Amino acid sequence: MDIITSYAASGVNLVISYIIPAIVLLGILIFVHELGHFLLAKLCGVRVLKFSLGFGPTLIGKKIGDTEYVISALPLGGYVKPLGESPDEPVSDEDRPFALNSQSVGARFLILAAGSAFNIIFAAFLYAFVYMVGFPVLTTLVGQVIEDSPAARAGIAAGDIIEAIDGRPIRYWDDLQAIVTECSGRELRLSIRRGSDSLELALQPELKQREDEIGREQDAYMIGIAPSAEGFEMRRYGPLASIGKACQDVWKYTKLTFELLGMLITSPVENKEHLGGPILIGKIAGDFARQGIISFVLLMAIISLNLGIFNLLPIPILDGGHILFLLIETVKGSPVSVRAMEISHQIGLALLLALMLFVCYNDVARLSTGLF
Repeated sequence: MDIITSYAASGVNLVISYIIPAIVLLGILIFVHELGHFLLAKLCGVRVLKFSLGFGPTLIGKKIGDTEYVISALPLGGYVKPLGESPDEPVSDEDRPFALNSQSVGARFLILAAGSAFNIIFAAFLYAFVYMVGFPVLTTLVGQVIEDSPAARAGIAAGDIIEAIDGRPIRYWDDLQAIVTECSGRELRLSIRRGSDSLELALQPELKQREDEIGREQDAYMIGIAPSAEGFEMRRYGPLASIGKACQDVWKYTKLTFELLGMLITSPVENKEHLGGPILIGKIAGDFARQGIISFVLLMAIISLNLGIFNLLPIPILDGGHILFLLIETVKGSPVSVRAMEISHQIGLALLLALMLFVCYNDVARLSTGLF
């Protein structure tokens, strides 16, 4: 009985800690994506027959007007089904003005791109929200000094607080790191507070290698210190500054996402640790949820941005694939043949299934080796 109780408790903990956060995260992002398609379709006068969160059998559904709104059993996606979605779909003359396949190329482009656009805008909104309500950042409290580093030779010790560099006041670790990285190796003068004492120390950063956000080894100037985990403060920005910072983050992580995609395309095996499936998403969602709402919102922002970018890739079956067909239609002056679209969709589906199998294999491999 104790064993059964233990397994039951473990199962409940798994659901609460990992499965529910993952469903909440994916559910919100899928809703935002499909809402983009839905609203632009309605705005362009297209009749929407179904708005579904999830795939497979319907769990809950209600028809309002022309649209059936449903929640389906498999929460790993969603879709909006407009009237006349397929070029060869039969549509009555009475309904033809409300069919997707009767709209202009421009209108169809807006409807197709709206899902990704909403995900990207939603990511910017989440970043701005975090900047306005406040988020924990590391201060310049030194937690560790690396032996025989410029900092060690200059006399910096754990517990020191770096208050200024070259007379420029600093308070946060990111600012300290930026100044050191951009110093081009010149000597820096640091103003240090050690208890009640104030010190002035000089040191010269050394060029070392370190990993960037996506695991690439890069040269960077460093002084050989690490922050203290106890040195946290809440940092907030005003509304306008928050919007500006959010736009900077969206641009920064968009570039990083494309760089990572390039690495995955050119060296998929060497960079497979960057790929994860439902198990990894559940693990990360649970971990971030336990760290607090701010961490969970930041995770949602970066996944929303990645989802928006991924769906714009010119892969048949994705929004980007449909947009590619529209570009071909614009150039050749007529729609792509139904047969060509069917074949390309089959290829796209095979590629996505292969990718899903690969990322699920990665997840299982991480579980078996204890990398989670």
